[in-house]
Amino acid sequence: MRHGRWRFLAGALIPALVLHVVFVLSPYAQAFYLSLTDWTGVAGAAHFVGAGNYTRLAEDSLFLDAVRNNALLLVVVPLATVAIGLFLASMLHLGGRGGRRGIAGSGAYQIIYFFPQLLSLVVVAVLWSFVYNPNTGLLNGALRAIGISGPSWLASPSLALPAVMAVLVWSSVGFYVVLFSAAIDGIPKELFEAALIDGAGGWTTFRKVTLPLVRDTVQVAFVYLGIAALDAFAVVQVMTVGPGGPDGATEVIGLSLYRNAFQYGKFGYASAMGVALFFATLTLAVLALRGGRKSSAGLA
Repeated sequence: MRHGRWRFLAGALIPALVLHVVFVLSPYAQAFYLSLTDWTGVAGAAHFVGAGNYTRLAEDSLFLDAVRNNALLLVVVPLATVAIGLFLASMLHLGGRGGRRGIAGSGAYQIIYFFPQLLSLVVVAVLWSFVYNPNTGLLNGALRAIGISGPSWLASPSLALPAVMAVLVWSSVGFYVVLFSAAIDGIPKELFEAALIDGAGGWTTFRKVTLPLVRDTVQVAFVYLGIAALDAFAVVQVMTVGPGGPDGATEVIGLSLYRNAFQYGKFGYASAMGVALFFATLTLAVLALRGGRKSSAGLA
């Protein structure tokens, strides 16, 4: 092994590196190149246009609507999902005997919360389309039962995007309840017992004991939820009017990219959108990880 170490390492690593270059790096490089061309997706030739596609992005009102909507999703969806997930996980694990167990049957509750994860986003979007139906939907039916006339949730410019956000949060929160529950289970029981002996209440125990010790898990959750919020293509495509409507109220970058590539035949322009989305996602991940590292250093 000592004499053939380099041959062994080369034989183990080179095939994996080749596959990574061919199936991961090469498509990225092609997308970057196509974003500088006017390729239609059909024509054999692609003419180089330089930064022209990126200049058009800054002047495209529908794309700017998509950026605005993705920014709102990026703020609301991760914050709401993490807040609800932490609350439910804490209720299931804290406050009971010994400071660790909240309510009986917490394992069954976790399974119920996790159930939406068993469904694909397309199925979730279809189900919620029926729920939001203004005439036969479950939501407006419940409102009519108490004497309230419900709105057209997905046809109203002011309500369509919040309705989509609610679906994204509902479909994601169960996974993070389970994730945060596992993180809380890893906290030594003695810390909670000590907090109870010192007279700490539920909120103080959560703020001083639980939250600092699950901070790394919360950080990872924000990264994944941020990436999901920058996408949101499947739910918007299936649920909304247009899709992306009404009047661009639910337009997202992924939907604009899809429409320009496969409906309008502007693959070069769509690639520029994809590159912009790539760098936005990369920037989000880097900032979240750096922020989490600084917070950990401050706590230390």
